This record gives sequence, structure tokens and C-alpha cells, in this order.
Amino acid sequence: MLYRFKSQATADVVMLEANARQLLDVVKKSAGPQGIFTVDQIPGAISALEAAVKGEADQHRHNHDALAAENHDETAEREHVGLHQRAAPLLDMLKRSLDEGKDVVWGV
Repeated sequence: MLYRFKSQATADVVMLEANARQLLDVVKKSAGPQGIFTVDQIPGAISALEAAVKGEADQHRHNHDALAAENHDETAEREHVGLHQRAAPLLDMLKRSLDEGKDVVWGV
């Protein structure tokens, strides 16, 4: 199943269900078949996503240092799609929507 995020400020953002649910969990939104980020809720959602991305980056840096110290192969690490990559389109949509005073809605 796909989730489609829509705003009058940007083009649609389409995500696989698992990725959308992860991001909606981060911002404490129910991953129901429909939902909305009102303009008033968008700053909190942006902050939550940015904090989660930073937390993952810090963890990745720690894991990378540990693997390097043990001379492990990093193939899986290079192929891993991180939260920052999955969150980037939604973060951009939220920021642009906030700037233009537009809500963001989603549906499946």
C-alpha cells in the first residue's frame, strides 16, 4: 500500500506504507488511511522529524566507528537507506507548506 501526502504548496509525496508509518510514528500521528497536519501542527512535526534524523545520524556515527575499529565490511552500511533519506521529501513538504500557510493531508 502507498501513502500519498498532499499540500497546495508542493507536489505530492508518495511513500511505501512502512516508511510512511515510521515517519508518522515519529511525529505522533496515527497512521490511519487519512490524516492531516494543520499549519499549527507542522512546526512540531518538523522538530520531531529533525530530532529523529539527528538521533539516527549520531547512532550511525557510533556504529561506523565501532565497525571500523573491528575492520568489518561496510557493504550493508553503504546500501542502507537512512531515516534522513526517507524523511527528506516529507520534511521539505512540511517546511514549504508552513511557509505558505497550507495544511498537509495524507491518504492511502
